[in-house]
Amino acid sequence: MNKTTTLQNFLSDMPDFVFQYIYEYYDGDSINTQLGYCIDLRIFLKFLRERKFKKIDKLEDFTVEHMESVTVDDLIGFKAYLRQYDIETINENGKTITRTVTNSPYGINRKLSSVRGLFTYLYKTDKLSQNITEKVDFAKLHQKIKKPLTTQESCRLVDIIYNGENYFKGRFLTEYLRRKQRDIAIFITYMGTGIRVSELVNLNIGDICFETSSFIVTRKGGDQQEIFMPVQVENELFIYMQERLKTDAADKKALFLSRQGKRITIGAIEHMLKNYCHAVGITNPDKTRPHALRRTFACRMLEEGVDIKMVAELMGHKNIEVTHKFYAQYSSKARRDVMSAFEVIPNE
Repeated sequence: MNKTTTLQNFLSDMPDFVFQYIYEYYDGDSINTQLGYCIDLRIFLKFLRERKFKKIDKLEDFTVEHMESVTVDDLIGFKAYLRQYDIETINENGKTITRTVTNSPYGINRKLSSVRGLFTYLYKTDKLSQNITEKVDFAKLHQKIKKPLTTQESCRLVDIIYNGENYFKGRFLTEYLRRKQRDIAIFITYMGTGIRVSELVNLNIGDICFETSSFIVTRKGGDQQEIFMPVQVENELFIYMQERLKTDAADKKALFLSRQGKRITIGAIEHMLKNYCHAVGITNPDKTRPHALRRTFACRMLEEGVDIKMVAELMGHKNIEVTHKFYAQYSSKARRDVMSAFEVIPNE
């Protein structure tokens, strides 16, 4: 079942105002964002049904009037509920399974953000008289520093992608050789442009233009942006394209294909990267995820003196504060240089 069908199935059980909010109001957003909002709001409505509106039988029976009667205390209760709650699912044998779910402060904030988005939509469209979600504070986050790949780690990763013959044996070597040029094109494009992994897997053959040395990606929110390719990225994509155009694939448009000839998935890229990283001794979980390559791209740009506004544009950040908050702190080269030249005991 594809994600669009999954989203439609979720929305079919939701109230009309939720359908309008997700399917129409956020029509330009990615399917993943819409699915995430739908799941979060389903949790919220189930909470309200258990705690406040016990006479409601189905989620689709909720009305805007019910939302109008939700109080700040209800929202604070929901925030506390999100720390840990039980959900019931039915397995293949029809047996009901109870599972306990816990949320980190980040997970709590994401769900609160989905609820706030719904109430904001209802308020802006004059369906609610006020937006009480503005009175509820988000959970406090303690920012964890996630470091980029070091120069040595980047070199080791590039080496195994290009020279896997020196690392793999048997069936692993056979599999590597079969997909070698594809993997080179995938990871050099990722490391060389800093695009999101979702943007990478959604690239189509028609998005690539070698005349302008660029390709088109669809950013978060649906906006398109032209990404200019470094020479190494353009060369590897050109070589891979010759191979790709000869492939009689099930998906005619997709640039990067899976073994089955379909568009490669984010999960497949995550699995590939983790295997490559572990093979060269990179085991830090924060560095074996695709976002680590995007983080490394941004950090290198900042360390090389590229203006943060330009880095924000290259990364597709609409708000420069996102770039500053998550990446500027990693630009440690300048701080290291300042401190190494600092004399603790001044000369007379």
